[in-house]
Amino acid sequence: LTLIAWVILGGENGFTHGLMAMITVLVIACPCALGLATPTAIMVGVGKGAQHGILIKDAQSLETARKTDVIVLDKTGTLTVGKPQVTYVQWFKDESQDIKNILYTIESSSEHPLAGAIVNHLKNSSQFLGEILVDNVEGRGMEATYDNKRYFVGNFAMIAKNSINISLTGKKWLESRQNEAASVVFFADENELILAIAITDAIKETSSEAIRSLIDENIEVWMLTGDNEQTASAVAKQVGITNYSAEVLPQDKLEFVKSLQAKVKTVAMAGDGINDSAALAQADVGIAMGTGNDIAIDTAQITIVSGDLLKVPQAIKLSKQTVATIRQNLFWAFIYNLIGIPVAAGILYPVNGFLLSPMIAGAAMALSSVSVVSNSLLLKLKKL
Repeated sequence: LTLIAWVILGGENGFTHGLMAMITVLVIACPCALGLATPTAIMVGVGKGAQHGILIKDAQSLETARKTDVIVLDKTGTLTVGKPQVTYVQWFKDESQDIKNILYTIESSSEHPLAGAIVNHLKNSSQFLGEILVDNVEGRGMEATYDNKRYFVGNFAMIAKNSINISLTGKKWLESRQNEAASVVFFADENELILAIAITDAIKETSSEAIRSLIDENIEVWMLTGDNEQTASAVAKQVGITNYSAEVLPQDKLEFVKSLQAKVKTVAMAGDGINDSAALAQADVGIAMGTGNDIAIDTAQITIVSGDLLKVPQAIKLSKQTVATIRQNLFWAFIYNLIGIPVAAGILYPVNGFLLSPMIAGAAMALSSVSVVSNSLLLKLKKL
């Protein structure tokens, strides 16, 4: 079009000037800056995340995180340290070594953090019994068979499901432990409750600050946990969460994320366990604690290496900074072409006789690419 316009309107030297202008337009319109605008910002953003212990698997999750409306948090290992310890053991029958051995063997077959705490508590005083058959009951605990007798280890729902009564003394003990934000694991045979174990998991030092940061960004925060109502309430109060749900099964977490997405909300899910993996996969942005289970890490798009919850609002801020840089890059790339191409075509020639040289156009084209890359590198200097 430039050449044709010059040939028609350029007079005696129209073809010569038109050929020069055509070459200059081709040089200056080279889309290098436009092609570099997004990938350079993404590369710098991913690298900056890695430097801060935030591993980002793909560009889409880095761009989506900034849109987060609601974040759903698991409790154990996410809000808490994930290293639970036994604090109380309450026997409802006479203490028995055989019972300790049975419980130790059953819990040894589980990868749940609470089971690990019980195993650590009993390992120096118990023996492993190889002939116990153990079945996992999702969201409740485990059933086992030993010496033709059934045993149950799990939460209150497991005990209630099998119609095992808890005495008034047991209920008072349970309530007092739950008010202390302890998780209680029950152990019973097919007839009666044998013992109960209170397990506490310290809340991470940065959890409260992380929750405040998320709320300050107008992000709705939910806590979902398989623990009972009293424990969930105590933990939520300590970290400053007003929205929570207790006694939640893994499938319930998945359905909860779906229900939020049905309301056209962008949902982030943060968790660390196998029971979080389905919800992590369903969420628009899945965030795994690096201190948790490998399955959760494989499922999520973002991994917090240290498990520090404060890195979650940092990841969202990094997403906002990266997308802002992409938009700046695109602006400079487009504004450069918007101004440069008409000048290269010779729009100023009738006014002042100026015709841009292809060599200068080549330098300007390279400079536009340098400016885009430099702007992307400035992302490194921004604070999270």
